[in-house]
Amino acid sequence: MQIEDVSLTGPTTLDPLRNAAFRSIWSSTQVANVGWLVQTVAISWLMATITVSDLMVALVQASTTLPAFILSIIAGAIADTYSRRSVMITGLSLIALASIILAIAVGFGFVSPWLVLGLGFMAGCGFALNDPAWHASVGDILDKRDIPAAVTLISVGYNMTRSVGPALGGAILAFLGPLPAFLFAACSNLAPLTAVLRKKWHVRSSPLPAERISTAIHDGMRFTALSSDIRAAIIRATLFGLAVIAILALLPLVARDRLAGGPITYGILFAGFGTGACVAGMNNRALRKLIPQEWLMAIASVACVVCCISLAMTSSVTVATIALAIGGAGWVITWTGFDVWVQLASPRWVVGRTLSIYYAFLSGGMAAGSWIWGTVAQTYSLSSSLELAAAALLLVAASGFVLPVHLAAEGDQLGSEYPAPEVARALKPRSGPIAARTEYCIAENDLVTFLGHMRARRYALARAGARDWTLQRNLRKPSQWTETFRTPTWMDFLRLHHRLSPSDQEVVQLLSALHMGDTPPEPDLVIERTTDARRTRSQPIARISRP
Repeated sequence: MQIEDVSLTGPTTLDPLRNAAFRSIWSSTQVANVGWLVQTVAISWLMATITVSDLMVALVQASTTLPAFILSIIAGAIADTYSRRSVMITGLSLIALASIILAIAVGFGFVSPWLVLGLGFMAGCGFALNDPAWHASVGDILDKRDIPAAVTLISVGYNMTRSVGPALGGAILAFLGPLPAFLFAACSNLAPLTAVLRKKWHVRSSPLPAERISTAIHDGMRFTALSSDIRAAIIRATLFGLAVIAILALLPLVARDRLAGGPITYGILFAGFGTGACVAGMNNRALRKLIPQEWLMAIASVACVVCCISLAMTSSVTVATIALAIGGAGWVITWTGFDVWVQLASPRWVVGRTLSIYYAFLSGGMAAGSWIWGTVAQTYSLSSSLELAAAALLLVAASGFVLPVHLAAEGDQLGSEYPAPEVARALKPRSGPIAARTEYCIAENDLVTFLGHMRARRYALARAGARDWTLQRNLRKPSQWTETFRTPTWMDFLRLHHRLSPSDQEVVQLLSALHMGDTPPEPDLVIERTTDARRTRSQPIARISRP
């Protein structure tokens, strides 16, 4: 089922700012982003001055992105299971604490490469907790129609600060030294924490109790694995992150070695990247109207190729800045496309987990890319590393025609509005296993249509948690078909029913229309029981039918 692409027909980019909670968190996040970029410039340049290892310099990027690869899936399950606002507070607290400790360490002169990487890892853990919860909360704070504009606004806001933060960081480093830069970052990272503590928003509560974290992780991974388009987006995002991170990971070396510059040069280069990203982000919606999405993302990847090749060949600050503006534009167009699609394609019950899996893989790609390109630069040369990254980006651009990504969502974000089946026995949440069986009487000339609807039905049930799905045909009565599936417990069955979207329920109505019986097909529910005597005395065999 294809629905209208709301990323093209929705509100303007600035409309989500009318919401007070979103506006407060978004604006304070921009303050923190400026501080974080100032700190990133200071850390990268500090690392380039306290060590001669190109690999250690490149690992600054890896230290903050690796935790997202390790923790994001768990963080996504936590965000879908518990209060997303509380998860955001925890993550933002870790980021602020890491910045404060780093400022204190620099103030007292206790700075070493491993301390810098360790605190970067700590801040990365905070980002791993905060980012899935914040992006998933966008759908709680705003209407679905506002989500594409909000995701674009988040990306634009961050990249807009890239045109201010790096230049400011370079200026602070050049004129005041590293300590004021780290103090500024420590103070700015308190802004979003304060905003989230002050603002609350309504969240549509589930009528069911919270899942166990292990179960939530399993369900999220199963949903993502069975969603072919989300799978394609994750694969492409991982490959893109692995290749494109060379631009930022090697940028301090470009400023120091190829351009023979200092902190101000590095800040100017970073500002060029942010300016290009900001301009592209503000015009992103218009570009999608003019150019098909796959072609737009391919062009964006080629823009990053141009950036890498230019940085590998030029010794001019002006040329490098222009090249970085082109690369920044390609960066934001590609990431925004992936982010919007994953957000819209995911139901609310699992959006935190799908986003976290997406972030985990792209962060893992970035962390691996930082190590790979840093190793190549150290072993061979900086130019060789950038040229190989450009070649990898060309392959990524071509991958869109093999693994296409569609922005049109194939399901509804809200769960089922239909009441759960009533049963004749009182069941405990852990009662089970539960088996569901539905019989259909189908005419021979409707078989092709029936089997097509059943494929959609199986796909929907599997993503929602059904196990052992089968479709059986009666050999004595060929017109009689039986659909069966199982869930481990009664609570799992209730969760499955709650997760089915209105689009999934439409499939049930289409199947009912093909049924030749006098009454619509009704599911027959049974609870499986063992014949073991010790269990049957306290747990007799039961059969549950929907009245």
